[in-house]
Amino acid sequence: QQLWRHSCLSTPWAPLSFARRNSSDRGDRGEPPAPSLKGNYRQLCERAEREPGPFWGALARETLQWDTPHHTDCDWDFAQGRIRWFLGGRLNVAVNCLDRHVQHTPDKVALIWEKDEPSTEEKITYRELLDMTCRLANTLKRNGIKKGDRVAIYMSVSPMAVAAMLACARIGAVHTVVFAGFSAESLAGRINDAKCKAVITCNQGIRGGRILELKNTVDEAVKNCPSVKCVFVAQRTDNKIHARSHDILLEEEMAKEALICPSEIMESEDMLFMLYTSGSTGKPKGIVHTQAGYLLYAAVTHKHVFDLKQDDIFGCVADIGWITGHSYVVYGPLCNGSTTVLFESTPVYPDPGPVWSSG
Repeated sequence: QQLWRHSCLSTPWAPLSFARRNSSDRGDRGEPPAPSLKGNYRQLCERAEREPGPFWGALARETLQWDTPHHTDCDWDFAQGRIRWFLGGRLNVAVNCLDRHVQHTPDKVALIWEKDEPSTEEKITYRELLDMTCRLANTLKRNGIKKGDRVAIYMSVSPMAVAAMLACARIGAVHTVVFAGFSAESLAGRINDAKCKAVITCNQGIRGGRILELKNTVDEAVKNCPSVKCVFVAQRTDNKIHARSHDILLEEEMAKEALICPSEIMESEDMLFMLYTSGSTGKPKGIVHTQAGYLLYAAVTHKHVFDLKQDDIFGCVADIGWITGHSYVVYGPLCNGSTTVLFESTPVYPDPGPVWSSG
C-alpha cells in the first residue's frame, strides 16, 4: 500500500510517463543515474514513493533478463484506465525462470514435490525442469498451439503443472489455471470465457487421501466448449483413461520431442496469463496479467517480503489455481532461482506434521 499512495503523484489522476534508458546512454544526455536499490525495505518503499517510474525501471533492469531493454519505465493515466510498464522491453518469462539459472546452477533443486501420499517426495533440478518444459512446449506446438492461444490447465499441484505453465509462457500461449476441485460447469465457464484452444489435465488427482476424477470432469466440461481442439492428459495414477478423439497422452508425446524449444520473445505488455476471480460476488471475471510487470512484482515481493536468502527452501501451501500459488509457488521463487516446495495435499493431511518436515 505504501508504494502506491496518491501523494507520489502531483495530482491523483494526472497522466504520467517516465523514460529511462540504459545506463550507458545516460551520460550523453546528462540524465540522473538510476535510483539506488540498496537499503532496507522501508528505504526502498520511500524511494519507490518519491520516483515510482525510475525506481521500478531500475529494478526491472537489475532483476530481469531482457532480450531488448525497455525505453520507457511506465506510462499511466488512471482517468482513462491506461497503465503500461517497461515499454519497448522484450523478454521471455520462462527464460527468466529457467534458462538463466541452468547456465550457472543446473543441478540446483528447483522443485520439491511433496506428494499426497505421506512421506513421499520428488526433487526436480532446474535442468530437469527446463527439459520437461521444453518437451511439453514442443508438444503443444506440434499440436497447433501458438503465440496468443489460450490454454486451460486443470491439474493438481505437481511438477507437470508447473511445466505446463512455463511451457505456455515459453511459446507465448496464455495459460489460465483452474483450481482442480471446481465442477465441470465452473471449468466450462472459464474455458468458454477465455476461448481456450486446449486443456491440460491429468487422468486423476489425489488430494487429502481422496481420488479426484479430473479427466472425467474435463470430459463433461468440454462437451459445451466448442473452442477446445485438444485435451492433453498426464498420468498421475495408474488408472487408464478412455481416450477420446481429441485426447493426447502427454507423457507419450513429450518423449518424442526435443529437449530444446526456442523461446518466443514477448513484449512487456503482452498477456502472460488470465486468472479468474472466485465468483463469490457474481460471474467469475478473468484478470489479465502481463509479462514483465507481473514477473517483476512476483520476484521482488517474494525476495523482500519473505526475506529470501540464497540457499533458502521456500514453501507456500497455496494451490496453483490461485494468484498466491502463481506468485509464490511458481513465478516468484523460480525467477529468483530458489528451491520451491509443491504441496499436493492439504496442510492437515494426514496430520499437520508434513508441512513442518518438508524440505
